[in-house]
Amino acid sequence: MAMTDSTGTTWRYTWARRQNERRRRSYRDAERAWRRRDDELRRLRGLAVSLRGSAAAGGGLPLALSPGEAVLWTMPGTQLVEVRHTGVLPAPDLVVEPDLPPLRHRLPDGVRVTDAGIAVVTNRRLVLVGGRGRRDWAYGKMTGLSHDPAAPVTLIGVLDRRQTSGLLLPQAAAAEFRFVLTLAFADAIEQRAVVVAQLDDLIAEHAEAAPFRPAIATPGQARISGRIPGGRRTVAVVAALTLAVPAVLLESDPPVTPEVAVAATPAAAPSRTAKPSPSPRRPSPSPSVVRERRCGAPANPLGYDYCGGERIRKPDHRVCDWFDCVPQFWAGRGYLVQCADGAVSLTGGRATACAGHDGVRRTVHS
Repeated sequence: MAMTDSTGTTWRYTWARRQNERRRRSYRDAERAWRRRDDELRRLRGLAVSLRGSAAAGGGLPLALSPGEAVLWTMPGTQLVEVRHTGVLPAPDLVVEPDLPPLRHRLPDGVRVTDAGIAVVTNRRLVLVGGRGRRDWAYGKMTGLSHDPAAPVTLIGVLDRRQTSGLLLPQAAAAEFRFVLTLAFADAIEQRAVVVAQLDDLIAEHAEAAPFRPAIATPGQARISGRIPGGRRTVAVVAALTLAVPAVLLESDPPVTPEVAVAATPAAAPSRTAKPSPSPRRPSPSPSVVRERRCGAPANPLGYDYCGGERIRKPDHRVCDWFDCVPQFWAGRGYLVQCADGAVSLTGGRATACAGHDGVRRTVHS
């Protein structure tokens, strides 16, 4: 038997069930994505601590290692590229990029392939053992290093070579190559601890962004807009049309017939001095939105309230038109909360949430 509320209706329970299913799906998706990135950051951190390489790893390679040299990483199917017009490359740095954008296997303008073979990263140099010979880039002679943001291409400048050259990696291996090369260069200049500390900061920052389990929706939270196809969006559109149509009719002049013009008696209107109306700080909410349950939140067409629901991590760009936002609102990283002084902040879930605004009062929901 279907559950009903005190009025004998079942739509509120249907709304609550669907809301809870949607919230669970969203939470599971967000939690899986968060867990994947957390696992990757911890894997890179473990690699940064333990990767030392060995001379035995170079067995079978057509490459003679110098005393104390160890092989860290190899990748067959790598291509040697050269730049037609040599430019100035940025100096090598120790920045770790765990979230590379999708790379396309293509050559940037002005870059051509000249050879192919096996890329070898050691603790002293980067080497390409190709069909036409060998190309070395010693870390101690590197003057520039640039990873292309759209293609798996890395360009390198060295002291003893005028022409800039580099490698075109297989697309799936580009991210690993860039990390290992950064780690090898850091180790060569005795700065491996900098890379480890950077990964520790990324892991701590990512932990603060862990998704929270959503609140359970109850039938009592259902709004009347839940019975309308399209929900609040439909209500907002209808309300806007309700306000716009009368305004259009008032602004348009109806046709005047001669009979009406003769019969019409002009009424004497008292003289008034027009006063300019002050421009409102915020747009006036539509009547339909005003009637919605907001639990103390200001009337707004965004559907944001304090009643409960999903946390808002990417608020609408108009949020500060309807809520009092703290200074530097868009610099926050978290979810939307109301501070104790009434202002809203995008720092929910962080230790410094609503700092300088008497702390967090409550969460803003959608």
